[in-house]
Amino acid sequence: MSTAAPDSPSSLPDDAHTARTSIRLGVLVAPDVDPATARSLDPAALAARLDAAYPGLAWDVRVSAEEVGDDDDDSLDLLEITRDRMLDEDWDVAVGLTGHALVQGPHTLREQVSPVHSAGVVSLALAEGRPEDAVVRVVARLLGLDPDEGRPGEDDVRDAVRWARQLAADIDDRAGESGASFAGRVAGRNARMILGTVRVNRPWMLAISLTRSMSTALATGALTLLTTDLWMLSAEYSGVQMVVLGALSIVAVTLSLVVGAKLWERPRRPAEREQVTVFNIATVLTVLIGVLVLHALLMLAALAGALLLVDADVFEEVTGEAGTFVQFAKLAWFVGGLATIGSALGAGLENDDDVRQAIFTRGAR
Repeated sequence: MSTAAPDSPSSLPDDAHTARTSIRLGVLVAPDVDPATARSLDPAALAARLDAAYPGLAWDVRVSAEEVGDDDDDSLDLLEITRDRMLDEDWDVAVGLTGHALVQGPHTLREQVSPVHSAGVVSLALAEGRPEDAVVRVVARLLGLDPDEGRPGEDDVRDAVRWARQLAADIDDRAGESGASFAGRVAGRNARMILGTVRVNRPWMLAISLTRSMSTALATGALTLLTTDLWMLSAEYSGVQMVVLGALSIVAVTLSLVVGAKLWERPRRPAEREQVTVFNIATVLTVLIGVLVLHALLMLAALAGALLLVDADVFEEVTGEAGTFVQFAKLAWFVGGLATIGSALGAGLENDDDVRQAIFTRGAR
């Protein structure tokens, strides 16, 4: 595919070509891949192609023929297996190749990519072009580029190179250092990559992806909006109390998603500590932004419902406050907070794979 990878830019800054950073790429080839196809995957040629695409990086490509899950495993299972192998081998990026189609729920996918995990899987049965094309395409997506948009600009390639360098850079692990201090240093060192990962995760799409949470939240909001006793509470609450209610609701849903879907990881060995910390920080930020968007949407829905369904005279009779836009906005703020708390119950009902897919992965058919 002509757009599978960025071509070498014509005029990148000179410093992009001086200090070359070695990036370890692991390619796992499953036994169900056609032997001739597997043999055609040349690590040296793949490394040279990536070297040319990303000036300033030197790619160390390792191709390993081994099991990448079973036929019954879905695409998320294969992605997790690929990432585990990446951590075991201390690779920076990993791509799993399988000979059968990737299945996730009702969808059949060509590839499944998780930038926050630095791992992806590809179905060679559905991929276009040679295996090298599929690997280079997934690597581009893992570095924050979108091959479907055509040749990336110089700024995009430069950002991808910075991303890759941060993946390869290790910070020193200081003896006796607290987890919070280590996390702070990791966040400072990898801030650009963390923010880029959050952007790629598209947290603003989280609310509409988790249907059970959204349905529960809307049902809670509708019941709250029609309960006159709660009108009185909203009229009496101060701005500080509203802020506290909103903050508590956002924290409750964020914790429900992170804990309920087992999104928080613990390093299995010291070498994984930095990467897992980056993953956890990006995870929490992604979920937090997604919940903030959910909260804002619920407040807007509550405001529309209040303006359409709540009679101003009845509101004044019940609360003693004039049914003005300001009072309806307070009611919407109050209802949005309670509805967000209600979505925490829906978050507990979500399938773990649905949550992980909504937050981390991008599939291509």
